Amino acid sequence: MSTVTLRKLSLKDYAEIVGEGEIDEIQSLAEKLADKSVVHVNSTSFGGGVSEILHRLVPLMRDVGINAEWKVIKGDKEFFEVTKSFHNALQGKEMKLTENMKKVYLHHSELNAESLGLDYDFVVIHDPQPLATINYSGERRSKWVWRCHIDMSKPNDEFLGFLAPFLAKYDAFIFSLKKYVQKPMEDANVAIITPSIDPLSEKNKPLRESQILATLERYDVDPENPILTQVARFDPWKDPSGVIEAYRRVKKRMPEVQLLLITSMAPDDPEGWVYYERTAQCAGEDYDIHLLTDIMGVGNLEVNAFQRATDVALLKSLREGFGMTVTEALWKEVPVVGGNVGGIPLQVIDGVTGFLVNTVEEAAEKTLYLLRNPDEAREMGRRGREHVLRNFLITKHLKDYLSLLVQLS
Repeated sequence: MSTVTLRKLSLKDYAEIVGEGEIDEIQSLAEKLADKSVVHVNSTSFGGGVSEILHRLVPLMRDVGINAEWKVIKGDKEFFEVTKSFHNALQGKEMKLTENMKKVYLHHSELNAESLGLDYDFVVIHDPQPLATINYSGERRSKWVWRCHIDMSKPNDEFLGFLAPFLAKYDAFIFSLKKYVQKPMEDANVAIITPSIDPLSEKNKPLRESQILATLERYDVDPENPILTQVARFDPWKDPSGVIEAYRRVKKRMPEVQLLLITSMAPDDPEGWVYYERTAQCAGEDYDIHLLTDIMGVGNLEVNAFQRATDVALLKSLREGFGMTVTEALWKEVPVVGGNVGGIPLQVIDGVTGFLVNTVEEAAEKTLYLLRNPDEAREMGRRGREHVLRNFLITKHLKDYLSLLVQLS
């Protein structure tokens, strides 16, 4: 297990955005946790919303006086294939749990538990990949918290049943929505904490117009024509083929429209390249569809630029734990057309900050409406930024975590 190296951040830098009062409340909570230690454990240090949050949350925990660390589990290709199956099953995919899956999962859980030092007051385990490490941790002085980032509203009962004995060992749980809480966690110590974005990160900080235009030029995107963007893993739950179909319906009415499908290829997602290839085949030879990845040099600054140049952002998910790329777009005052699932309705207030949709036809209709009504689209984007400011910034996330840790102390 590797410890992630992190840059320093200062909570005071956020005062201009969220106000001195919010900073004072956070610092008062942190004083109650003076000299406490916490470790966050997950499966990758880059390529996804969890890692993006931890790159900002853990340094801020350190800045307010907590001994905070972040460790990443290790595993081979077979292990991550198995844990991807666990991820899909907990989001409701019908599949069988085999004895080999159990064997691989538990074997790596034991190996990782042996590599994880337990000399912390709080251990926060993120998502299914490292969940069972608690089973091999021996005598525990720590308080253990399982943080679930996925949509567990309709889980595969066989997989959940297998994990239930491990879940029963945890002291507390964190979910993004109340409807994700399933047995055996319903009567446990549960906190509802939404994910967040950092307004000062490379992905969300203000950019000069020249930076935005230079990025578009580098990737052959025309700034004079309408841009639709979905930032999401190439994953069946994100429905990239449905996004392409919606774009094609819009293009029949507005031929100059462009579509950007942007992702980072995370090492804990072995299915990513399979669905990238399927998406590329679906896109065919339409040169107005751009498949953009970190392998092509598309990092956080580039994503920031693309989102700021976007006319309508999409996240047409079929399942969605929260959908941080919705938050990112709204922060940049871009209206969102999002699937009416999971955590998206927390952010996309239908008709206010964007539109919620259930079908390809609805996605195309609402996208075309926003493109044809730019003044209304801008007003939705403005309201979206205000909504994010109140609810989904890293400072609130930090405060919610500190509140839970104080309660567990």
